[in-house]
Amino acid sequence: MAINVTKLEMTLQEFVANVGNVQGAAIVSPDGLSLASSLAPGMDDERVAAMSAAMLSLGERIGRELNRGEIERILVEGQKGYGILTSCTEESVFLVLTDRNAKLGIINLEIKNVIEELRKQLLGLAQPIGL
Repeated sequence: MAINVTKLEMTLQEFVANVGNVQGAAIVSPDGLSLASSLAPGMDDERVAAMSAAMLSLGERIGRELNRGEIERILVEGQKGYGILTSCTEESVFLVLTDRNAKLGIINLEIKNVIEELRKQLLGLAQPIGL
C-alpha cells in the first residue's frame, strides 16, 4: 500500500502547530530520504533527512558498542534547542525540532501520542476519510 504523503504532512503540520515550542518535524527513512516534513522555511528537507539518517546510524552503533540495546530515542541539545530522533517504524524515524524552552517530558509525551497515528498511516492501518 502506498504512503499517503499529504495525510502524513497534515499530521506533521498539526503537531508542529499544536505542540508548544516545536519548530519542525519530519519523517525520514533510515537511508536518508525524506518521507514527509513540516519544517521551518529555509530548512532543506533532503539535508535534514540525510543528517537524521547519520544521527540514527551513529546512535545505533553507540548503542551496540555500549551494550544499551535497541535505540529508542536520540537527543541533540544545542544552544538554540533540541533535535529529538525517535523510532517510528522499521522503515522510518521521526525527527522533532524544538526551541530551547521546550519541556522534554511534555514533548516526549506528545511524540509518543503522534507516533501512534503516524505508524498507522505508514503501515496502511489508518481508516480512509469518510468511513
